[in-house]
Amino acid sequence: MPFITHSKQEAHSIYYEDYGKGRPVILIHGWPLSSKMWEQQVWKIVEAGYRCISYDRRGFGISSAPWDGYDYSSLAGDLHELIEQLKLDNCLLVGFSMGGGEVIRYLTDFGDNRVAKIALVSSIIPLVKQREDNPDGVPLKTLDTIKDALQKDRVGFLKTFSKGFYNFDENQGKDRVSEAQLDYDFIIASHASPRATIETALAWMHTDFRKELANVKVPALIVHGDADQTVPIGTSAHQAAKGISGSTLKVLEGAPHGLHLTHARELNELLIGFLKK
Repeated sequence: MPFITHSKQEAHSIYYEDYGKGRPVILIHGWPLSSKMWEQQVWKIVEAGYRCISYDRRGFGISSAPWDGYDYSSLAGDLHELIEQLKLDNCLLVGFSMGGGEVIRYLTDFGDNRVAKIALVSSIIPLVKQREDNPDGVPLKTLDTIKDALQKDRVGFLKTFSKGFYNFDENQGKDRVSEAQLDYDFIIASHASPRATIETALAWMHTDFRKELANVKVPALIVHGDADQTVPIGTSAHQAAKGISGSTLKVLEGAPHGLHLTHARELNELLIGFLKK
């Protein structure tokens, strides 16, 4: 299995999958999943004539799980190592949910010499937490409740979390996503490092990227569902679109947070169209 080893920090290995040929598309997964979440995107991207690379964030999937280094600069450093070691150029970076943070921090810390375009999908960018100057954000009390639940009963919290991910309803939600998919997500999430799960949650909860939006100089596509109950569109996509000059915002009507599955066709068409534009 392919891994890149990052030895500049505490030595650890990042697992990745690399398919197809052509311009590289790098898929950065959301919390608390792994690269396996991109099942409905990888084959379409490869089929469209592009090279598709997805990887497991440190502490998730089958990447190694160091004790420390779950801040966004460390996570962006792993992305940088992947790009450098695979000698990738002219990339499209696609960040889902917390993965949007790696995209923006990568541009902040390493620039865009190897990046042609970015896409933020259901992204937490620019700020999740509610503040006086971010009234549409998630209240601190709610974020603290999530942190406490992860510390006291991580797997219990994860068991129900994905239902909100897809706005799943026992009576209405099965046409969006199957119960088997919820079980699959739970298996992926529950096998992640407990420390990584909590530490990365703290990163996406509290990191403020608003000033970093000015570092985006390449074309940017922002895709978000207007029914996202996990990352409210007001505190994320709407602000990101205003803060990233020249960006394109596409709002998917009725789409939940997990639109990579519930609205896979629409998302795939947007990503591939953005690549070809």
